[in-house]
Parts: sequence; C-alpha cells; structure tokens
Amino acid sequence: MTATQPTGHPDIPGRIMAGEIAEQPDVLRRVLDEGGPRIRETAAAIAARNPRFVLLTARGTSDNAALYAKYLIEILLGKPAGLTSMSTTTAYGARPDLSDVLVITISQSGGSPDLVASTQAAREAGAITLAVTNNAASPLAAVSEFHIDVLAGPEKALPATKTYTAELLALYLFVEGLRGGDGAAARVLPDLAARIIARQDEVRSLAARYRFAERLVLTSRGYGYPTAKEAALKLMETSYIPALSFSGADLLHGPLAMVDNVSPVIAIVPDGKGGQALQPVLERLRGRGADLMVIGDKAQVDAASAGFVLPTEGVAEEVQPVLEIIPLQLLAHEITIARGQDPDAPRALAKVTETR
Repeated sequence: MTATQPTGHPDIPGRIMAGEIAEQPDVLRRVLDEGGPRIRETAAAIAARNPRFVLLTARGTSDNAALYAKYLIEILLGKPAGLTSMSTTTAYGARPDLSDVLVITISQSGGSPDLVASTQAAREAGAITLAVTNNAASPLAAVSEFHIDVLAGPEKALPATKTYTAELLALYLFVEGLRGGDGAAARVLPDLAARIIARQDEVRSLAARYRFAERLVLTSRGYGYPTAKEAALKLMETSYIPALSFSGADLLHGPLAMVDNVSPVIAIVPDGKGGQALQPVLERLRGRGADLMVIGDKAQVDAASAGFVLPTEGVAEEVQPVLEIIPLQLLAHEITIARGQDPDAPRALAKVTETR
C-alpha cells in the first residue's frame, strides 16, 4: 500500500511538507527492507565489543529521536543511557574517559559543527562512535567509526517529518540488533502509517479547534514522551504557537496549575505501560475541565473532548511512537495552513542548523 502523493499547484503552501509526510510508509519499508540487514550487521559488530553504557548526542528533532533511543536502551537492553551536553566538550573543553562507551550521534544532515566536533572528541577519548544520519557523505558520518543511513531520501521542507520516523525505526532496529532480535514487531508499521495518512480530513477537522490557540500543552509518559516533545517542536516551528511538552509526571509537579478550561491539552496515550502510567494525569486534567484531545485507542479518545484513534491494537508499545507522531505532523501542517502561514518555510529557520 502506497500513500497518495498530494497534487496541485507548486506554490500551494505546505505542499512539500504534505508530500514528505505522505512518503513515510515507503520510507519505513525502505528502512526495513534495504536498511535492516546493514543495521543488524552494525549492531552485531558493536554488541561484540560490549559497551558498558550509551551516550546519545543530537539537536532539535533528532534530540527527540535520541530520547526515544534512551527508553529503548534502558528498557530493552538494561543498559544505562544518557543524553549528552555537547557544550561540555565544545565550549568547556572537557575530555571525559569514554573507554568502552557507545556514543550515538543522531542528525538528519550530519553537518552541524558541534555534532561533528563532539563526536570526534568522543572517538579520541576511547568511545565506540555511531552516526545515524540521512546523509552517508556527511562530515559526521566521516568522523564516526560506524554509520547507519536512515534512507529517507532528500527532505526539502524545513520541518523534519520523514527523517524523524526513519530515525525512530532505524534506532529501534539497531537496539533490537544489539540484543539479537530481528525487529519483527516493526513489520506492521508501513501499512498502519499509510492508514493514518489517509485520514488527513479527520485531522483537518481537529485542527479547526486550535486555529486561534494562544498556547498548547502536550503530555505523555514512557515511550510516548518523545512524541509529545517532537509534536510540540513541530507545532512551534510551523504555526508559531507556543507549545509546552511535559512528562505526565512532571506536569503534576507544578505546571498543571496553568491548565484550565480554555487551555488546550494534547495527550499521547500509548497502548501499554506508558498509557497506564498516564491515567492519573488524564483524570486530573478532566477534573480541571481541560480542553483535552487524546491521541490513543478508542476508549481513551471517547473519554476526552476530542481525539484521533490510533490503530495500535496488537502493536508493540516500543514501536508505537513511529505511528503516534504522524497525526501530530498532520495536525501541525493543518493548523499552520488554517492560520494563513506556510509550513514549508518557517521564518528564521534553515534546513541545516550550524551550532557550535
């Protein structure tokens, strides 16, 4: 099943982003079929060196993919994993001992100088370095010992969509490979992604609720938390609506006070332990009369003010984030169009952000 590509005049706002969202089922198949064997080979080579723990390095959208990988590594592998602060190396010159540490650097372009410099420093400090990029010829791939190409193809819209889901899937297959798994749980993703994309009209109706929103709050727990963060980023960079993302547990530790009956909240409710852990948060939100939209299963959506039912029955919780983000990408696109803006070209942004 192949998602339908949008047609129309090339100057239609959001045409490029919509097209790249629609490519995702094909991209996911490519990662599984073409990338899968090479990812397993890379994972086997790294597993043979038995890294003692994992550090993840990224910026922006890729940082949310890194957070997803952190959950995978800690839950599925039982290894500690952390997100690095690159400035400790690039600005302060710190050189920690990284012997037998796996450092994974994730970047769509592989071109940001701080990512390249911190990866080079990690390799010189004894780390096993792995770059995960959409550009096998990038400087980041060149300085890393190992490389995984996420095979998303050129991405022209400034908001990253297909590269994000490709990163998630590649990271899942890599972690599965580290523990000798075959990643079979991911085989259902391309067809389910196509089913979600076919429901764009449904998302357009939901977007009308938020056309005049002054602020949005997004929340989830467990594997869904990176989705909340990525969705908030997409909404901010396309529609310019301030969107705050919180773990459900953190939301209860203070920020809940800002939620009232006119403050829209979007909750990503995974079908699994993350969703179960989020239930007390949902109860508190309903008790405060929040304008609550849920991305989750039918029971969760029916209990909210609005929502989008995800086809996740029988889908392993650890791969659900690949599906969860797609309706939220569509939502960001549709809200931006409704507000008279162009999601293809957010103001003040460049496709390759060169931080140092």
